[in-house]
Amino acid sequence: MSIFDFAAGTDTASEAGAVCSRKACRAAASWQLLWNNPKIHTPERRKTWLACADHREWLEDYLQTRGLWKETRPLAAGDGERLEQDI
Repeated sequence: MSIFDFAAGTDTASEAGAVCSRKACRAAASWQLLWNNPKIHTPERRKTWLACADHREWLEDYLQTRGLWKETRPLAAGDGERLEQDI
């Protein structure tokens, strides 16, 4: 994929559904990382980042280092569309 494809909106990963939350990554997501910031969210609230296989560890480490990570789950078919509405 080139920059021209991205600008034209022909990003195949985003057309297929959920995309990795890592900056500049346009790969299809296969994991959901659940987190919350206890300073601003209620304990039961869960925010979601999506991760591809390559960036799962990096994103988990980022959240864990800051005390925000709660859980990592596989992204099931159909979850991506629901999560995109929640984000």
